[in-house]
Amino acid sequence: MTPNLTHLYTQPSLPLALFFFLTTALLVAAVYAGLRRMQPGQAARILAGMLVWLGLLGLLAGRDFFLPTTTSPPSFVVAVLPPVALGLGALLTPAGRRFYDGLPLPFLTALHTVRLPVELTLYGLMLEKQVPELMTFGGSNPDILVGLTAPVVAGLARHRSGKWLRIWHLLGTALLGNIVFRAILAAPTPLQQWAFEQPNVGVLKFPFIWLPGFIVPLVLLGHLAALRQLFRRRFPAGNF
Repeated sequence: MTPNLTHLYTQPSLPLALFFFLTTALLVAAVYAGLRRMQPGQAARILAGMLVWLGLLGLLAGRDFFLPTTTSPPSFVVAVLPPVALGLGALLTPAGRRFYDGLPLPFLTALHTVRLPVELTLYGLMLEKQVPELMTFGGSNPDILVGLTAPVVAGLARHRSGKWLRIWHLLGTALLGNIVFRAILAAPTPLQQWAFEQPNVGVLKFPFIWLPGFIVPLVLLGHLAALRQLFRRRFPAGNF
């Protein structure tokens, strides 16, 4: 079936773009503020890296680099692969493992609060026919539950509730995988399997490219860092 590409080059509304821009900016500020307290030696370098990467993604998306979507492999791989590879690659080095193990569980858990405004953004994109309903909480994506519960579970993390934290982070990882899987198969690429009437094109545009290219890798690494500590029975002291 040929996907409906009517909205491929139609830009989402300015209020929705500003809402997501602010969401991303607040996430960057929160991560930097947390790192300044926990790992001050790394905070400035990580902030610089985040800003450079966000700027590069924004520049490419502004020039429609991620559109059209008929290339093989799909061009959005350029947005997703580098941060994921860098984050996972850090686990292969002693310094990287020390960094991840030094992040407090409350911080790694509260980080997922960002998934609440992200899900609201996806719902807004759906209303503007930029993503299919199956990517929203009105369809087949219950990921908003992670964002809603993250502040409460972060409070539990202060009391070393290891068992429940493991379950929550495992479920959160599974729900993240669910939406990523659906987003990929709903995008108008050679891999598309569903949502032909209203494919996933919104997250390939500025500033929404920051969702697959920055926020998704960040929350994935947050889950993995927390699970590494929880299954190794390591509970770093400290709060946010």
